Amino acid sequence: MRGYDLLGNIAIVKFPWNMAAREKKKEAEKLLETHKGVLTVVEKTEKFKGRLRKQTTKHLAGMMTKEVAYKENGCVFRFNVDTCYFSPRLAAERQEVALMVKKGENVLVMFGGAAPFAIVIAKHSKAHKIVSVELSRACSTYALENVKKNKVDKIVEIVQGDVRRILPKMKEKFDRIVMARPNLTDSFLDVAFPRVKKNGMIHYYGFCKEDEIDAMKELITSEAKKARRKIKIMSVKKAGDIGVRKFRWRVDLRVE
Repeated sequence: MRGYDLLGNIAIVKFPWNMAAREKKKEAEKLLETHKGVLTVVEKTEKFKGRLRKQTTKHLAGMMTKEVAYKENGCVFRFNVDTCYFSPRLAAERQEVALMVKKGENVLVMFGGAAPFAIVIAKHSKAHKIVSVELSRACSTYALENVKKNKVDKIVEIVQGDVRRILPKMKEKFDRIVMARPNLTDSFLDVAFPRVKKNGMIHYYGFCKEDEIDAMKELITSEAKKARRKIKIMSVKKAGDIGVRKFRWRVDLRVE
């Protein structure tokens, strides 16, 4: 076994490509025995891919379900592991961003998924309003359910659609934008900059190797110039690994 993620009642396991099916079954049954809260074990057979960030998993043991009941940062979430991108490894990251939000802020979450960032921010800050935009209809349906479950429906708004179409139609600007973007070549900064207030903050998530950080900063600076916005990069923080020597980075920038 290469490793696994525990998502509430489901364990998602990675195996070596040449491991026999019977051995995988044995390992899956061991997980059910050692983790009493786990009711289902699935094998991750494909990585998350595309703008919808879907993955493929194969049932190995336990209940026949792909739907998760998961708790994090005092919040509860329900989603499907195949149709909704959700990383439990970002739990501390979501909490850290939430604690940066100041009282009365209006916050925009791009690529909101099943609304983990929006809900954690709503629970752990005194934000005035949070708008979470997500392309996937499946994720948006779960997001609406999760917002109600966590009793934050008065301040969190779920918008289903493409950020490239939704954001240009928005009239309001935000004090803070969380760009929890997929690992794609498109930075999406061109639609984010027009929606941030003067002296507002953007938390941009980028993916690169450690020696490519300067190139990522240059990309952000270049996009800011195109949008005619002055920026100041406040910090760059490693927010998890996604491959061999490749990491997710959070770039905190103030837009002047």
